[in-house]
Amino acid sequence: MKFLDEAKVYIRSGDGGAGAVSFRREKFVEFGGPDGGDGGRGGDVWVEAVNGLNTLIDFRFQQHYKAKVGIHGMGRNRTGANGDSVTLKVPVGTQIFEEDNETLIIDMTKEGQRFRLAKGGNGGFGNTHFKNATNQAPNWANPGLEGEEATIWLRLKLIADAGLVGLPNAGKSTFLASVTRARPKIANYPFTTLHPNLGVATIDGREFVLADIPGLIEGAHEGVGIGDRFLGHVERTRVLLHLVSSIEEEVGKAYKTVKTELQAYGGGLTDKREIVALSQIDVLDEKELKKKAKELEKACGQKPFLISAITGTGMTDVLRALRDVIVAASVGEDTALPNRSVPVQEFDEDVDE
Repeated sequence: MKFLDEAKVYIRSGDGGAGAVSFRREKFVEFGGPDGGDGGRGGDVWVEAVNGLNTLIDFRFQQHYKAKVGIHGMGRNRTGANGDSVTLKVPVGTQIFEEDNETLIIDMTKEGQRFRLAKGGNGGFGNTHFKNATNQAPNWANPGLEGEEATIWLRLKLIADAGLVGLPNAGKSTFLASVTRARPKIANYPFTTLHPNLGVATIDGREFVLADIPGLIEGAHEGVGIGDRFLGHVERTRVLLHLVSSIEEEVGKAYKTVKTELQAYGGGLTDKREIVALSQIDVLDEKELKKKAKELEKACGQKPFLISAITGTGMTDVLRALRDVIVAASVGEDTALPNRSVPVQEFDEDVDE
């Protein structure tokens, strides 16, 4: 299934049915009087957040949603049937914007949440409603009211507990594949990941959702590379796991490059709790690893986790750190991150730097 996180849709609710002008005409009934029924109400346009969807691809193939019109009223005081409503089913985390793509209408953040986007027109009154003491035989009725129409934008922001950020080939997809059952494409060239991926990680009986987004490069906020258009998918996370590949010549610079792009994007990403990890450490010897770990610590201001998704080194520790932040955030606490005074891998002090 292709990934699509933004779609433009035209919606229109149904018009109300017209009221009927009718008179009772029966044998042996001398004064029948009016018996025109009311028109039916037009259908509404609803949006509903459902589980099991993580893309807006359905709205690429259908961009027009129109509810049914109400049926006209009929004689013998028969009211017309209401028009059928139509429901747009969207993934949890979808935001609905007006045509300007800036004015937010509703944020669908919970499964089962429903919102009426366009109200159907009311049905018109039949001539029975207009009968009074001075006008026993009114010969007019109300037309139905018109429905509402609008062009809206759907924008998906995935719901996840933790987000993975970093340069291309920092090992984000490999990390996701090693701790979840997600199977993102993994290769040794930049921008292997072209769209966000979700996976559910489990540690000590606790589950949380991880979101992996395409890598950022310098100038991403200006559209360089894939750009920063996918950063919205980690806006809702409670914590960011910033992966820096140990293959990078300057790990400190690599960290600052991504950090700069997060700041340029905004969206509150720089205010989120951040856990930093030096990934792919299985390719380095002990001396080089110690050097790069210290360089990264100096750049980010915290002792980074040292991990390898291939060998499993440090994976449990970093997952527990993510879990602790998520649990603390879910109960409204602001506890400190787990103690990182001891790195995942010990070094001998006599190793030359």
